[in-house]
Amino acid sequence: MGGYINTKEPEKAVLVGVANEEQSLLQVKDYLEELAFLVETAGAIPSRTFIQRLKSPDSRTYIGSGKLQEIHQYIQEHPMDIIVFDDELSPSQIRNIEQELGIRAIDRTNLILDIFAGRAKTAYAKTQVELAQYEYLLPRLAGMWTHLERQRGGIGLRGPGETEIETDRRIIRTKIALLKDLLEKIDKQMITQRKNRGKLVRVALVGYTNVGKSTLMNLLSKSDVFAENKLFATLDATVRKVVVGNLPFLLSDTVGFIRKLPHHLVESFKSTLDEVREADLLIHVVDISHPGFEEQISVVNQTLQDIGAADKQVMVVFNKVDAYTYVKKDEDDLTPKIKENLTLDELQNSWMAKSNAPSIFISALRKQNIDELRTMIYDKVREIHITRYPYDHFLY
Repeated sequence: MGGYINTKEPEKAVLVGVANEEQSLLQVKDYLEELAFLVETAGAIPSRTFIQRLKSPDSRTYIGSGKLQEIHQYIQEHPMDIIVFDDELSPSQIRNIEQELGIRAIDRTNLILDIFAGRAKTAYAKTQVELAQYEYLLPRLAGMWTHLERQRGGIGLRGPGETEIETDRRIIRTKIALLKDLLEKIDKQMITQRKNRGKLVRVALVGYTNVGKSTLMNLLSKSDVFAENKLFATLDATVRKVVVGNLPFLLSDTVGFIRKLPHHLVESFKSTLDEVREADLLIHVVDISHPGFEEQISVVNQTLQDIGAADKQVMVVFNKVDAYTYVKKDEDDLTPKIKENLTLDELQNSWMAKSNAPSIFISALRKQNIDELRTMIYDKVREIHITRYPYDHFLY
């Protein structure tokens, strides 16, 4: 089962976001920048973004008729292939939007599923993604451009078309059951593997997607984990034995979190996320150069809570200090400083003062403060090891 976007010729996409009463337009613009990054990661070209402020989404087309007409006019003048919404759409909304605009419509969830499908390399990851895709597709069969649409209508075709959809539903339900059974077997194997890791303390890298976790993993473990400037570069949890000083421990790199991470993905990636749930220490990696890093921290913390890992010991690593920029305030400006007007030192002092977790500012790319980070990890892992194995003969 493939996604919508990955074709030979890059498709041109229109992006749409809705600002509710609780969101500023600046926030929604930031969300659409992320959506554009997702679209690029999927292999398409984001051509234009549209934002509408609404108290609540339109039940028929998600956005209002006036905004839909504005988008339609733009598409008439600049032919597009696809329209991507930053929120999840219902099957009827997808159908209505497609009928109004004459191009395919997908939502954020479908887009992320498409990216995961393209990123999955191992049989395990592919199985997890396939399950998530089928669970997303099942309630949407009647609303999507399937057999009925391709038949172009006609007397006597409605019955067989409906029958085909019901057949598809049965096939997909059977497929979902088979995939769940397969994942359950793999899960049991992975639980056994984790139990066989012995007395080693487990440390997991967590964070928003594209914050540099894999680059940091490569530095700490001296391994070659795939890392690039794209969202969701890592899908499978990668586990390496690392030795800092004379102290060995297990370090895992896990899938990056993101706003509105589809529920189907969280469910199907349960075993991958078990690396986080079963870790003794979480290293929360943050991209300090991102203007919305504070919201990204909140998203990660909320996701950790959702998967039952909020009570873990955490160390916060602010990465990409080499890319951090600040806007110097005019001396005559008496307004209070905002985050963008803080120097890196001021920001560091601010976060260290208000954070309960140990924190450090580094650049994994430039290898800044890496020795200090290793010392922090060593101290924390040693503390956990001694607490758990007080009578261990090894001296660290």
